[in-house]
Amino acid sequence: MPRPVVTELVGVYDADGTVLGEIRYWLGARLGRAHCALCDVSHGTFRRRPEWSAYLDTLPVPLHTFHRDDRPTDLDGLGPAPLVAARTAAGARLLLGPDDLEACAASVPAFAAALTGAVATSGLSWPVG
Repeated sequence: MPRPVVTELVGVYDADGTVLGEIRYWLGARLGRAHCALCDVSHGTFRRRPEWSAYLDTLPVPLHTFHRDDRPTDLDGLGPAPLVAARTAAGARLLLGPDDLEACAASVPAFAAALTGAVATSGLSWPVG
């Protein structure tokens, strides 16, 4: 039987997407009171990391990101943020949870390796072509 094909990746940050939520997270992160391992991989102090943007361009499917307060409802049962999930024709499946993202230690190459490994071990496949 063929493996389900990943059609999209979805990341959920452990922060709220409102202006107040963004400010609260930024201040909390500076004071050591807030932490999001996916934010650490994708963003520097003030903006998206260039190496993250370059990595996204290499993926065979889009990776869309959301905040915990605007996460798509099909991800609700997959676990707490931060997370990265794959969407397939059969539905959404968790690929990387909080511990997996923490293990990336803010490294885009470590994230790339973890994501590739998670797709392989979860029984999914990338689209061909």
